Amino acid sequence: MMQTYTTLGRSGLRVSPIALGTMTFGTEWGWGADQTTAQRLFDLYVDAGGNFVDTADLYTAGTSEAWLGQFIAARGLRDRMVVATKYSYNSETGNPNAGGNHRKNLMRALDGSLKRLKTDYIDLYYLHTWDRMTPVDEVMRAMDDAVRAGKIRYVGLSDTPAWFAGRAQTLADWRGFEPVAAMQIEYSLIERNAEHEFSDLATELGMGLIPWSPLAMGLLSGKYRPARDGRAAFGEGRLQTVSANPGPGFDKLTERNFGIVAELEAVADAVGRPMAQVALNWLASKRGVSSIIVGATKPEQLQQSLASLDFTLEPALLARLDAVSAPAAAFPYYMFAPEHQTRIHGQVRVASKPQAYHRPVVVPAPAAD
Repeated sequence: MMQTYTTLGRSGLRVSPIALGTMTFGTEWGWGADQTTAQRLFDLYVDAGGNFVDTADLYTAGTSEAWLGQFIAARGLRDRMVVATKYSYNSETGNPNAGGNHRKNLMRALDGSLKRLKTDYIDLYYLHTWDRMTPVDEVMRAMDDAVRAGKIRYVGLSDTPAWFAGRAQTLADWRGFEPVAAMQIEYSLIERNAEHEFSDLATELGMGLIPWSPLAMGLLSGKYRPARDGRAAFGEGRLQTVSANPGPGFDKLTERNFGIVAELEAVADAVGRPMAQVALNWLASKRGVSSIIVGATKPEQLQQSLASLDFTLEPALLARLDAVSAPAAAFPYYMFAPEHQTRIHGQVRVASKPQAYHRPVVVPAPAAD
C-alpha cells in the first residue's frame, strides 16, 4: 500500500493514501496512547512507507505536536515527512484573541506549532474550524503571507462550510494567494453529508478531501453492538467515554447506524476482511478523496488499517454499502437526483465526468540485492 502515493488535490505534493492521525498521542483527554506506544505507532507507519502525518495545536494540549516533533527529529525524517497541523482553538481562557481564525491568532499559533514540532516549516497548515467571524480574505491573505515567509508550504481548510471554502479558493485565484490544497472533513459510511457539497468542491476547485473519523470513532470497526434492550453494548473507546452526554458529532449509537454496521459486517464476511478495512476501502473509492486520516491506540489497529487498500471491492458490494448508508436528501439536494434532473434534460440522462484532481503516483519498490 505505501509504495503508492497520491497528489494532494491539484498540487504536486505526494502523500500516502492513508495518513497517520496523532490525536491519540497523549493521555490528557482520558484516552489515547502513552509516549512509548505512540513511538511504536509512528515507527510502524513510517516503516510501512507512510509519509503523511496529521496533528493540531489543540490535540492533547500540545503533547501530540511535541511528541511528533521528537519522533521525526530522532529519525532524521523531516525532509521525508509531510507534516500537517492546524490552528483555531483557544489556548488561554479569558483571552479571545488566543483563538479564532484571524491573523493575530494564526501567527501566534503557527509559531507555537513550529516550536513544538521542532521544525522551521509546516508542510500543510489548516484552519481547524470556522469561527463564524473572521473574513475569508483575512484568512487567505494571512496564510499567503506565511507561505511567502517560508513558514508553511501548503494551505488547508478543515470543518468549514463549502461556500466558505469555495470563496477562499476564488480569492486565491483572483488575488494570487496560495490556493487551498486540502479540505479536511468528517466522512465515513456513517457520515456522508460531505457528498452533498464537498465532493464537487474538491473535483471542481482542486482541493483534496482528507476524511477524518473514517471509522466513525470506532463504530465501523464492530467494537460497539446494540444490546437486546435497545441500548448499545459498549466496547472501549471514545463513544463509551462520552455515552452519558454525547456532544455534537458523538451521538452515533443509533438504530440507523447499527443498521449500517450490520450490512458492513455482511460485506466484510463476504470478502473475508475485517470490517474496519472494508469501511476504509469503501471511503478511498469516493470522488475527491486524496488521503484518509487513521488514528490508533494499539499497533495492531494501525497494522490492520494500513492493509485496507490491498484489495478491491466488487461494484455490487460497494453498491450495497452505498444503499444502506445513503444520506437523506434535504432541500435543495433532492432536486439534483437523477430522476428529477431528467425533467431538465428532456427525459434523458446526461452524465458529466468532473475531473478528479488526485492522481496516483506509483513509486517502485527498491530492487532486491
